[in-house]
Amino acid sequence: MRVLAVDHGAARIGLALSDPSGTVARPIAAIPGRPVEEAVARIARLVDEHAVERVVVGLPLTLRGERGEQARRAERFAAALARAVAVSVELYDERFTTRLAEDRGGAAPADARAAAVLLEGWLASHASARAEGE
Repeated sequence: MRVLAVDHGAARIGLALSDPSGTVARPIAAIPGRPVEEAVARIARLVDEHAVERVVVGLPLTLRGERGEQARRAERFAAALARAVAVSVELYDERFTTRLAEDRGGAAPADARAAAVLLEGWLASHASARAEGE
């Protein structure tokens, strides 16, 4: 299953894509976060172009696991995206993804690397859930 991860930010949005088997994540781009309608349209085109089956939007919870203003903005963005694509859009806890992406470094934009870290976490959690179900 091909999955697209979205690290939502007001200024920039990081994007990462899994391989078709849904096991490897790679950063693909950072796009402007404004205007929101254009960002949603660009992501919707990527969903179609790459035959994405699920979109995972990072949910920036506070360290205490609470929803602050950033989390509410991510929820609104995910809702707008869900209206624009024909695949499932879900939120996933993204705490520490930016820090991990900064520690890793690399040629891809930091926002895209953060989306890849987010996607790696989501893929790992779903792989373990599938393994437990077998």
